[in-house]
Amino acid sequence: MSVSGPGIRAQRQQALARRKLFPFAALSASYFAHIGFFNPYLPLWLKDLGLSITLIGLLTAVQAATRVLAPYGWGWLSDHTGERVKLLRFCAGASLFFSLGLLYPGGVGWLALVLLLMFVHTSAMMPMSEAALAHVVSNTGAFDAKRYGRVRLWGSLGFLVTVFVAGAWFEHQGMQSFPVWAVCSLLALNVSVWWLPDQREAVHHDSPHAPVWSVLRQRTVQWFFATVFFHVLSHIGIYVFFSLYLDTLGYSKTMIGVLWAVSVLAEIVWFFTQGRWLPKFSLANWLFICAAAMVLRMALTSWLADSLLALLLAQVMHALTFATQHTVSTAVLSHHFPGRLRGRGQALYASIGYGVPGVLGALGGGALSDAWGLSSVYVLSVGTACVACWCAWQFKRSN
Repeated sequence: MSVSGPGIRAQRQQALARRKLFPFAALSASYFAHIGFFNPYLPLWLKDLGLSITLIGLLTAVQAATRVLAPYGWGWLSDHTGERVKLLRFCAGASLFFSLGLLYPGGVGWLALVLLLMFVHTSAMMPMSEAALAHVVSNTGAFDAKRYGRVRLWGSLGFLVTVFVAGAWFEHQGMQSFPVWAVCSLLALNVSVWWLPDQREAVHHDSPHAPVWSVLRQRTVQWFFATVFFHVLSHIGIYVFFSLYLDTLGYSKTMIGVLWAVSVLAEIVWFFTQGRWLPKFSLANWLFICAAAMVLRMALTSWLADSLLALLLAQVMHALTFATQHTVSTAVLSHHFPGRLRGRGQALYASIGYGVPGVLGALGGGALSDAWGLSSVYVLSVGTACVACWCAWQFKRSN
């Protein structure tokens, strides 16, 4: 009895730990199911409305623009109140309400307003949920990459299902139903958010003023954010223009969905097995490897896009250029922004890594595309990926 008792207690503790992660897995799946159809097919819907590539670039840049300031504001609020779940529920409900505006056939100004109101709330959800998840999967202060990956892969699965199904649907039914897809996916997101346990994180009285600026003054942290900035800037061509790029090359919407799905399958495999691979190298070395992979991926996408095999290879590299880079970044943030700094650390990652690069990439990419064609976006991305490699090397040296 004395032998089996501790074993039974350990099993119960493991089962309880798994149950705590289920709601986060559902949230990840529903959030990325929404992203899985919205981000790849928003440009195609806007094109179907008759808008130019410049206007499409401007409207897609709205999402990135909200990521510049909104995540930090929500992150500050969640850090100071500890009420991440309540704020997540509010943001989900507001985004669903504002998405109804997509059903109204307004002009460009109306679309910009609706997208702005939607993105102000959806852009805050991932940093807050990532901060809450990082709190749950951290054991005695250490980030558990294996448990994080097992939760995060459900987001990839959600993305995979909708990007593939939506591609086939839009291929045969047209893009007119895009607004309905938006409303339904956000409805599912609201259901999952209300499944999260309504708990308030503990207040850290030993650090009431959470010195975030003292962390940002560290050279290591500065090189980390510089690496993330240029790495994601290189990725913007995939996030914003990839579907349009493939469409102009003659690929069908079904094949566009397949190519997106291949990249997500690659990241699912990584998230499931990352506990085995991450210990092989340091976090700094992984960031450099990811940046080097980005150089190769953008080169293949730019110069060999007529070859389906080359595009498939480039999309498989998403396991490194996104999944690995994201997990490593989350681990670095958990180390440098612990406790009450966690929400603002994730918010800074969203703002510096996805907000500013998203605005520059969408607006600059639209101007480049009008002048020299969509392939020029990926040529420039090769250069920014090289800069990311150099910053990653400096991050490694500073460590």
